[in-house]
Amino acid sequence: MRKFLRRAALTSLKGAGIFGVVENSRWRRERLLILCYHGVSLEDEHEWWPALYVSPQHLERRLEILKRGQYNVLPLGEALQRLYCKDLPSRSVAITFDDGNYDFYRQAYPRLKQHGFPATVYLTTYYSNYQRPIFNLVCPYMMWRARDHGTMDLEEFGVSQPVALASPDARQKATSQLLTWAERQALTGEQKNEAAAALSRRLQVDYEQICSKRIFQLMNRDEVKQLADVGIDFQLHTHRHRVPFDEELFRREIRDNRDWISSAAGSVGTHFCYPSGLYRPEFLPWLSAEQVVSATTCDCDLANPEVNPLLLPRFIDTSGRSDLEFESWVNGVGHFLSLRKPAHSSYAAD
Repeated sequence: MRKFLRRAALTSLKGAGIFGVVENSRWRRERLLILCYHGVSLEDEHEWWPALYVSPQHLERRLEILKRGQYNVLPLGEALQRLYCKDLPSRSVAITFDDGNYDFYRQAYPRLKQHGFPATVYLTTYYSNYQRPIFNLVCPYMMWRARDHGTMDLEEFGVSQPVALASPDARQKATSQLLTWAERQALTGEQKNEAAAALSRRLQVDYEQICSKRIFQLMNRDEVKQLADVGIDFQLHTHRHRVPFDEELFRREIRDNRDWISSAAGSVGTHFCYPSGLYRPEFLPWLSAEQVVSATTCDCDLANPEVNPLLLPRFIDTSGRSDLEFESWVNGVGHFLSLRKPAHSSYAAD
């Protein structure tokens, strides 16, 4: 009901010309919308997790809206500098992608290039060295792929009860137990890969096909260098996609991440994205000590010059958002209809 009412309200506001009034207002000119994407499906990932992945067609529609609306899509660094200098052009937007998945190289970059749009990739770098699927993603994905296979015993993977694979709740519970089991076993990357392969055989899912298509893999060093050479901006997202609640470990994540990006992309990362949007006040001085000048969250809003540059909000685009809702955020109307609750304002362990 809420979604229906929201769509009806947006339709009425657009029909009344409010979209145009807001997007051309001084209020909107003083604000920057930072768009956030995670994955662009190589196959059916957006059907499995629509809050994390979008289809290539979905991304294409969004870029068309930006082009048709003559939005000023700026590089992130320039956009933030102009935001705080109060020198933004009208209808300013920056585009960011989290994690640095191979699907950015295959699906997103060609479409960005076609439209002439710059983008920033917040790259987490551990799996860039290890070209296998990310364990925490491929395991629940394979359970979803096996959802028509009835009930299975996964006790050897730390799952306490047989899993009704057709049930999303049962799959989620099984995933939580499996990941806890892997953590307690202190599995190495290679051992996780072996466990994922064994799980695939138990579920009767083709793991080698997933690997060959590079689903849930990150860009490798050569791909990062290739994109950096043509202008894609690579920035910090921690080395292991985690935010330790310990200053030395936290700062080591930044340094390891920065060193990898510097060696591959030839640039020094100064912009940061909190993994999973998780942050605490203690993190801000630690980031400053590492010469980080901006950090983005998953809190939903447009950025204005009064926002702390280490707590920048973004609009996370997902498969569940309509084109109309997306348009309302790029023109600014969405700000006035959103409750804008902080997404993750406290620390949580991986």
